[in-house]
This record gives sequence, C-alpha cells and structure tokens, in this order.
Amino acid sequence: MRGSHILSAGAALLLATATAQAADTIKIGLIMPYSGIFADTSTQMDGGVKLYLQQHGDTVAGKKIEIIRRDAGGVAPDVAKRLAQELVVRDKVDILAGFVLTPNAMAASDVSAQASKPLVIMNAATSIITTKSPYSVRVSMTLPQVVTPLGEWAAKQGIKNVFTMVSDYGPGIDAEQAFQKAFKAANGEVLGSVRMPVNNPDFSPYVQKAKDSNAQSVFVFIPAGTQPAAIMKAFVDRGMTPDKVKILASGELTDDSALKNLDNSAVGVITAYHYDHSHKSALNETFVKDYRAANKGENPNLLAVGGYDGMHLIYEVIKKTGGKVDGASFIAAAKGMSWESPRGTIAIDPETRDIIQTMYIRRLESVNGKLQNVEFDKAERVKDPVKAAMSK
Repeated sequence: MRGSHILSAGAALLLATATAQAADTIKIGLIMPYSGIFADTSTQMDGGVKLYLQQHGDTVAGKKIEIIRRDAGGVAPDVAKRLAQELVVRDKVDILAGFVLTPNAMAASDVSAQASKPLVIMNAATSIITTKSPYSVRVSMTLPQVVTPLGEWAAKQGIKNVFTMVSDYGPGIDAEQAFQKAFKAANGEVLGSVRMPVNNPDFSPYVQKAKDSNAQSVFVFIPAGTQPAAIMKAFVDRGMTPDKVKILASGELTDDSALKNLDNSAVGVITAYHYDHSHKSALNETFVKDYRAANKGENPNLLAVGGYDGMHLIYEVIKKTGGKVDGASFIAAAKGMSWESPRGTIAIDPETRDIIQTMYIRRLESVNGKLQNVEFDKAERVKDPVKAAMSK
C-alpha cells in the first residue's frame, strides 16, 4: 500500500513537472511546402525564422519557444487544414504560422477561427486572407498594396496607356485589377489585357498581343522562378525591350531567383516591391550579412524577411502580454504595433490586422557587372487598398 502511495506521489510530481514545463513553453506550428516545387520558398522563409532565433535566442518573457514544422507539400488546402487541426489538437500549439501559399492560408484560417488560435501569415498575399479569421495577422504584403503605387507612379511619369499581362490565378487577378484601377484613376488608358495559364511554357502569343496593341507600356505579373526569363526572352524576340517599351511589374519579375536567368536585355525594367536585399539601411546590411553566413552565401528575399518579421511580431507580442498567447490577447497586442524591419519601418493596421509599409519603385540596372534592383522612388505607409476601400 505504501509503495502505491509513493508511485502515486511520483506520478503526480511528474504530471506537475510536465504541466509546468508546458506552461513555460510556447509552441509555434509552421505550415509550409517543405517538399515539392515550392520547397525553395520554404527554405527562404524558414531561413528567416531560424536567423531570428539565432540572433534573439529561443526564450522570451520567461517562455521557451518551440518550433514544430509540418510539410503541406504544395498548393494543398485540404492538407494544410488537416495539419493545422493536428497541430492544435494533438501537438497543442499556441500559434499557427508560415503559409507561403494563399489556398493553404485560407484553409488554416478556418482552424484558427474555430480554435481561437493566432495565425501569423508570413507570405500568402491575396488580400482577403486576413478577413477569414479574427485571429490572423499578416507581415508580408498584398499584391494590390504593391502594384497600386506602381500604377499611380506610371501615370505621373507621363505614361498614357498600358497593356496588362498576368498569370490566371488569385494573385495575378488581384494584381491586374489593382494596377488597372490605379492607372485609370490617374487618367491612364488600358488598351487590352491577357490572363496566362500559371504553368505556361510559351509566352510568345501573349507577348504578340501586347505588341499588336501598340501600348506605350506593359504591366506584367507572373510567379518568380523560371518564368521571368521566359517572358523576357519573348519580349526581346519581338523587339519589346525596356528601352523601347516601358515594362512595369511587381517584384517577382526581377526577384533574385529570376535574375539568375536574365541578361542585360532586361536592364530598365521598372518594378515595385516591399523588399530587396540591396535595400540601403544599417539593419538590412546586418540582416543580409547574417543570412548569407547562415545559408551558404544565398541572399535573403521577401520570404526570408517575412519569416524574420513574423518571429519579431511573435516575440514582441509575448513580451507585451507577459506570455499570454490566446487569440484575443495576441491580436489585441499586435494591433498597431510598429517596428524597424530590414525592409524599413512597418506597422500592423489596427483595423485590418494587415501590414502597413513602404513600397519601393526600382529600376533593374547592371551594377558592377551584376543585375540589381536599384531603388529610386517610394510610396510610404501604404495600406492594403482593397480593405481600405471596404472600410470607407
């Protein structure tokens, strides 16, 4: 009998210790496509997460930070939702984060809303995502936020008309509609538009349509990777180089992954974006240096800075709440938060839980024999224009 009392006491002690350890640990579930064709995006984003932990440690406000990684494998909303459910129910995570791809973020938002768990969006860029859960917050960007200032800038430069070319899926349609709306509002004329299949090996017929329009400029949105080089080749083959036709785009067209496959025929392309490793600031110089050191010389991109800023938001919220990370406490602390990021000053809109940030207008130039995005103009404190219009 006495032995059973000792065993019971021991079990109780173990349970109490485990409970105390659980209370002192905050679990973050990262859902990303760690395998498949989007694996490189997760490498960058997770690189930003790891760098923040390396610089700031894995303890904040007396709480141990534990990262649990789950692979969605690609555009797989059903998988992302199941993983989010498992992380919440089985792994007892406190925060859901990551989300490279819009469909996956949308699916996990249902779990966030039902379980009252914070959801930190580190990339997925379709405007409406943050409306799907009251506990979501975004630290990346929306495509309307990127291209609206570009449309306004183009009209101010005396560009009278444009032909738009976008990939035919959510982000592309967002980009098309936002650019056209901004350009038209500034008295520009849209002469025509095409939507191209996402997995498109041949841009020739679409570029020919742009050429036949005789437009003064062309606006392009396509995913980063191999497609930018393919569409630029189609432009060059038809004599539509940036010195003859103004080529305008969101930053994917001249992302670092794209520049590896471009040559000097692309010099002069004008893009708008919220981050590039060439951005001039002391904080960014340190960020780029440390990221390269930890990632075999690779430059950080928008995904890396999204992961890095996502972790900064989480750490600062934990400090502010004294360790409370329930959905309501987390979001209340996140609203209105502002900080200096490697990309510049950013803030969380208290009304929409979306990011407010600077958009940089860049020209692609050859700098010391290498292609580089060179910032020469900017629009500051840009909100997502879609949700800004909805609130009026």
